[in-house]
Amino acid sequence: MIKLNRASTRPDAELFPELGRQHLDNAGPKDQGVEKSKLVQNVGTAMAAISQLCYSSSCLLSLRTGKILDGECPNGAAKSRSFTVLAQKKVKKIRKIILKEDMPNVGKKGEMLEVRAGFYRNYLLPMGKAQIVTPLLLKEMRMEEERIEAEKRRVKEEAQQLALVFETIGAFKVKRKVGKGKQIFGSVTTQDLVDIIKAQLNRDVDKRIISLPEIRETGEYVAELKLHPEVTAKVRINVFSN
Repeated sequence: MIKLNRASTRPDAELFPELGRQHLDNAGPKDQGVEKSKLVQNVGTAMAAISQLCYSSSCLLSLRTGKILDGECPNGAAKSRSFTVLAQKKVKKIRKIILKEDMPNVGKKGEMLEVRAGFYRNYLLPMGKAQIVTPLLLKEMRMEEERIEAEKRRVKEEAQQLALVFETIGAFKVKRKVGKGKQIFGSVTTQDLVDIIKAQLNRDVDKRIISLPEIRETGEYVAELKLHPEVTAKVRINVFSN
């Protein structure tokens, strides 16, 4: 190993005890000066590289220990006394489901919800209360919704047509025995109106949708039939003496 003395700059045998002396002895008088100059240049380059390596090692050690002093790292190396470590936040797993039945505090049958994966895996799935939403299931749901909407429109249109018939057909006539004045024996009930509609129009009507005023005398009355949540028909009733 060649021992280098940084304080010395003399290109002689003291600086190059082995390699320098042997190389200079083999060279001629003219070449000895050139060889000495090259050796000095090479040694200077090696010393600069060693110094830079030591300097970089010191900087790297300072970075690893987190102790970096001003001017310690060359070429504008990062100067920081602390490091910030960002921890990744745990993401909660969510499942999109459809309930198969009504569940208190959760939702109603057919409702689409987002629940935690653990709740679905440990409770809803084993109990058969929900199923995972899939593209095929969504397609089937859309088709079912379209079918239901079409059926609702059909029912409403039929109710509107029936209401138009009731309003244009005129009054339904009801015969009753009459006592003194205009008073009739008995009364006219919703079942009486159902029977009359069946006999004259051949249509079945649920008596629960009929709103009928109290009829105790002869005369003309108006009953209401709730054919649809959005359609109400008015029916005239003419009570007369037989």
